[in-house]
Amino acid sequence: MKFNFENKVALITGAASGLGFATAKAFAEAGAKVVLSDWDEKAVNTMAQELANQGYTTLAITCDVSDDQQVKAMIEKTVANFGYLDFAYNNAGVQNELAEAADQTRKDFDKVVGINLRGVWSCMKYELQQMRKQGNGSIVNCSSIGGILGGAQRGIYHAAKHGVIGLTKSAAMEYASQNIRINTICPGLIHTAMADQMIANGQGDAINEMLKEVPLGRLGRSEEIANTVLFLCSDAASLIIGHTLVVDGGFSIH
Repeated sequence: MKFNFENKVALITGAASGLGFATAKAFAEAGAKVVLSDWDEKAVNTMAQELANQGYTTLAITCDVSDDQQVKAMIEKTVANFGYLDFAYNNAGVQNELAEAADQTRKDFDKVVGINLRGVWSCMKYELQQMRKQGNGSIVNCSSIGGILGGAQRGIYHAAKHGVIGLTKSAAMEYASQNIRINTICPGLIHTAMADQMIANGQGDAINEMLKEVPLGRLGRSEEIANTVLFLCSDAASLIIGHTLVVDGGFSIH
């Protein structure tokens, strides 16, 4: 399916790599003006420039989504540059430190929940304020198969991702009548820099074991997630509201 998002503005958090950059690239190729946001200033500027060099309209914004004031400023800068905000993909996230529940730390809990859950809440808060003024918009929040399943030693991450689904459903109920659609995507095992880091940290065997449970038999590709985000933002998904769309090659159907 080809999408036409000319004269639309799309904001992507965690856009300097992985699913975020793949989605930013897909929006740009579909004609949208793209705001790439990430905590890594150098990386996000580099990736935004890479797209700009190909003729696309981009804006790089450095933002730590766990900081409400930075998130507020991100939305204000987006609107100051482009006038409005049509689409948002709240993708920024981090993994937790592997540990059993009895050994997890408050520091890691606060970090992961601050980015993966409170960060999504904060982004939605300020995105919705703008979309409410406009009377339209579409938001896709990034959960995970960890948002619908449990995982040994990954309780903090899974708790945050479960929370994203609850936030999405509740906000979707509030704003559907205002022509604002909000949905969640749950990626499965996707080949990204984060996956490579997990392998480097000794989780390669665990990933291989999980792959055995994927009926499709392979890791997903970043562009497959990007295409799903664009679909959810498009008019083709006009009746899809508050939905949790799992994109995992069949892993979770067992």
